[in-house]
Amino acid sequence: MRIRVERTEGVGRITLARPEKRNALDLAAARELRESLRELAADASVRVVLLTADGDDFCAGADLTALNALLGANDAAQLEDAEALGDVFRVMRAMPQVVVAAVKGRALAGGAGLATACDLVIAHEGARFGYPEVRVGFVPAMVMTLLRRLTGEKRAFDLVATGRQVTAREALELGLVSRVVPASDFDATIEKLVAELAATPAEALRMTKRLFYELDGMSFEDG
Repeated sequence: MRIRVERTEGVGRITLARPEKRNALDLAAARELRESLRELAADASVRVVLLTADGDDFCAGADLTALNALLGANDAAQLEDAEALGDVFRVMRAMPQVVVAAVKGRALAGGAGLATACDLVIAHEGARFGYPEVRVGFVPAMVMTLLRRLTGEKRAFDLVATGRQVTAREALELGLVSRVVPASDFDATIEKLVAELAATPAEALRMTKRLFYELDGMSFEDG
């Protein structure tokens, strides 16, 4: 298993559990994550979902070993692999519960996309974010939809064209994260936040999330 799933007191906890691979995502991991999210979305007892990770890094993005193995695969296999993470982003956006990312260490490439696809992103003060795909000959296709919405064109293009990493504080200024929390308070802050969300009237929170994202593309009058 590449992830762990727990349910406690209204909180569905998903932990990326490949610390030896810096929690890199291959096709199997993306599928496990997608199905776990779908199961939690359908569980009325789960009021909030927390995404976290084992080890020093949140997620290094795609598993390069798995990507290299795909070089000789047919188009259908490559497309399936490429779309797997996009499916995860879509499920998170559509599920009724608020999804919170707790990010320590590095969140890179698809790992940064995974974090920022969550509704709330709480970053450890030592966290770093980056989209270095171009540096290894790949295109950051799945994350660009998120980036353009979060940071605007110029800042988003800077991140994907240079592949540079940014600190948690710069990520906050860019709009990639919701809050930056000191190391001494990080775990307690996460637990307090998810407990408060789990105690919020569920239907109000679910409706708030649904309406919030439905505003995308609407005129002021329609909104």
